[in-house]
Amino acid sequence: MKKFDVRKLVAAALLAALACAATFISIPYGIGYLNFGDCFVLLAGWLLGPLYGALAGGIGPMLADAIMGYYVYAPATLVIKALMAATAYFVAKAFTGKRFVASIVSGVCAEAVMVLGYFAYETILYGIGAATPGLLLNSIQGVAGIVCAVLLKEFNDRKRIWKY
Repeated sequence: MKKFDVRKLVAAALLAALACAATFISIPYGIGYLNFGDCFVLLAGWLLGPLYGALAGGIGPMLADAIMGYYVYAPATLVIKALMAATAYFVAKAFTGKRFVASIVSGVCAEAVMVLGYFAYETILYGIGAATPGLLLNSIQGVAGIVCAVLLKEFNDRKRIWKY
């Protein structure tokens, strides 16, 4: 039986809080806005692994949805963002030796989970016509999340701030 890891639990709580808070930091652009919550969802997966990473990645953004009043999205966000973090971990682990490439490819795969997950959820709620614009908006959001997360991970890997 695996030993309970208090250090990972605390780190998961911290990354969940950062993901929640970063969702509130938004930058408007012509057809939507960017937030930086996905940055910490990806980092949670990469740094904490599939279990703790998925918990942090799902709970933080779900709480942000609830706090901001997007209650209808909270359950989907919990599942989609948890799957994002787990995907980031498993795809990155499939690479050997090339951390930078692994981060980018796993980030793209994880963000594809987000884009397609919200598209499926919004199609169920609102129909395909209303859900389709979300493909572009969520893709832009995903690119911002990847760039932010890869930069922070590279900084961490060079400075060894968080040793995992």
